[in-house]
Amino acid sequence: MGHFYKSPILIARYFPLLSLNSVPDCSLSSCRPVQGFCFPFLTPNGRRSYASEIDQIGSKAVLITGCDSGFGFSLAKHLHSKGFVVFAGCLFKDQGAAGSQELDNMKSERMRTLQLNVCNSQEIERAVEHIGASLKDPQKGLWGLVNNAGISTFGEVEFTSMETYKEVAEVNLWGTIRTTKAFLPLIRRAKGRVVNISSMMGRMGSPARSSYCITKFGVEAFSDCLRYEMHPQGVKICVVEPGNFIGATNLYTPERIKAIAEKMWKDLPETVRKDYGREYLDEQITKMESYCNSGSPDTSPVINSITHALTSSSPYTRYHPMDYYWWLRVQIMTHLPAAIADRIYIY
Repeated sequence: MGHFYKSPILIARYFPLLSLNSVPDCSLSSCRPVQGFCFPFLTPNGRRSYASEIDQIGSKAVLITGCDSGFGFSLAKHLHSKGFVVFAGCLFKDQGAAGSQELDNMKSERMRTLQLNVCNSQEIERAVEHIGASLKDPQKGLWGLVNNAGISTFGEVEFTSMETYKEVAEVNLWGTIRTTKAFLPLIRRAKGRVVNISSMMGRMGSPARSSYCITKFGVEAFSDCLRYEMHPQGVKICVVEPGNFIGATNLYTPERIKAIAEKMWKDLPETVRKDYGREYLDEQITKMESYCNSGSPDTSPVINSITHALTSSSPYTRYHPMDYYWWLRVQIMTHLPAAIADRIYIY
């Protein structure tokens, strides 16, 4: 888990405001999820106080992308339970996938699934037309857009093909931008919310995750620029930066990790294979499996953060649903000189 938690002296040296007694026990069994806060010592229990909720939730509609499984699927059900009209965009709805079928089987007028591939401009245009026509009062617009659809992979720079970089960016970054641009007119009419799902890896780099990190860094920059532009329009832009929730999203199974690695090895230039050797790749597989196994299986901190962004009268700019270890690591990696942060975590 990095050298920092093994050295109270380092904590005292670099964070004098944190007493040794305030450093949490970060064994995997005891880490408490942290929702939407900046510095835990500023508020009791490390949490901000939540402002009052918006009025008339039941009259408001929200579009969520990536609802086939994971965060999107859970969020669609949760927002429906809160009273929202939910448009659940599903990549595999036209294939009769289990996620969209389960949402359809709710038989609720407030749960509406639609085929939506964020890489397909025509599907997005059809979604805009369908949702606009489905709203009780289109002139009042669409209250919320949650850009949740995303994919992930792993592999060091020399091991990652340009096709993989482009594929991940097409969904995570360009898909977010493409969908947001299409729905902004409806969001502006409602003076509503855009919630972009980024990651702690949108704030800090990580070995073997460059294809994912660069897309989430891009989502962060896009969200900041959009927030500045939309402020005069009364539209709020929020970013949710989850920690390690791979255990809850099923993005990686041991079989998928091995499949990715095998394809990566097969496609490598012979020079790279000879220089690194197969043993090096096997070590990377083991590290990735360890990271996945350490992820939280509980999505509720992320779901609660997104819900707050959509329902609070004063939502936060950024939410950080992650355990204390990852929260503190993000602060160190983004606030300390790189030479010190690298020494703690990388070298």
